[in-house]
Amino acid sequence: FFFHPHAAIPDAQESRGLGDVYKRQPLFQPITLGPLSLNNRIVMAPMPRTFSPGGVPNDLVVAYYALRAENEVGLIITEGTTVGHKAANGYPRVPAIHGEASLAGWKKVVDAVHAKGGKIAPQLWHVGSVRKEGVEPDPSVPGHSPSGLFMPGKPNGITMTQQDIDEVVEAFAQAAADAKDIGFDAVEVHGAHGYLIDQFFWEGTNVRDDSYGGDLVARTKFAVEIVRAIRARVGEDFPIIFRFSQWKQQDYDARLVETPEELKAFLTPLVDAGVDIFHCSTRRYWEKEFENSATDSELNLAGWIKKLTGKPVITVGSVGLNTSFVGAEHGMAMSAQAGIETSSITQLAERVAKNEFDLVAVGRALIQDPEWVIKVRENRLEELQDYSKESLMQLV
Repeated sequence: FFFHPHAAIPDAQESRGLGDVYKRQPLFQPITLGPLSLNNRIVMAPMPRTFSPGGVPNDLVVAYYALRAENEVGLIITEGTTVGHKAANGYPRVPAIHGEASLAGWKKVVDAVHAKGGKIAPQLWHVGSVRKEGVEPDPSVPGHSPSGLFMPGKPNGITMTQQDIDEVVEAFAQAAADAKDIGFDAVEVHGAHGYLIDQFFWEGTNVRDDSYGGDLVARTKFAVEIVRAIRARVGEDFPIIFRFSQWKQQDYDARLVETPEELKAFLTPLVDAGVDIFHCSTRRYWEKEFENSATDSELNLAGWIKKLTGKPVITVGSVGLNTSFVGAEHGMAMSAQAGIETSSITQLAERVAKNEFDLVAVGRALIQDPEWVIKVRENRLEELQDYSKESLMQLV
């Protein structure tokens, strides 16, 4: 799996003095990531929405994603969409990616995005012990997780048996196969933010004494099995994106690794299993990942993952905004409001030009303003809209 930019990117030194408009151009260069060709480097980050009654994406969902594709988002990663396991869902009215009706709804989304010239990948999601009894589709089903823990010292739901694990692995594989069949351009596996896969990674929620527990590398086994099962089902030429974070919704300060060496040990089994692109979720993309690394590098999480694996990476974290995630909505941490920070957009482009990361995911700014990409490219920055959480309730 390779990546190749279609055009030479001016480096930051060459662009010095030519103005921020020129410096931002690396964000709008096409790129090829294996079989995935994108018109620019902007990704729509996956963000929770609750506009799919019964788990079925409807015409409002179609219009929502089509509008971002029409406005030149390079790659859209959908909101989390639940795989076909009885305990995968944790919230009402979120979409599923199993069952005839839900897949038909997603097929309409895919066709609409492609008609606008866009590319789209679903985020495959299982919430694990975040689930509470009483949630659809079967209110009697408890949360499932590696050790029956929502967070250290706080039980919720049940500990997964080997049969449960096998069923979830199969559910992810089937979801990926179905996604490919209905025309999605890639899939993203949600392995971040304290949901099921991340609960296996995190020693605070994985205290198993079998082969799925133990040290950091041993705790990757569940994710590795999922990625391998997906790869076996979709073939070698269908991109698998893997989303990873240090922080958890249960603990913003949690960390899986403290050094580049630990990060490499963690990533290697995932690379070997078949991950093509890493989506590196941070709350503030501009912060360096390791304060005390041997080189005292300024690289963020995405930069380190690219350096250690050679794989293409997506950076994300309060892009274009001056307020990072706080509070909580839909199980995710989001600020109520955030102003615009245009200088950080220029800094992002300069870091893309240096090949620190390949793609840049934009979240809240794209919910608020579907035309964000075009406005930034055309230097219409004065027209950008401040983020407000009320935008989460916009139908489109």
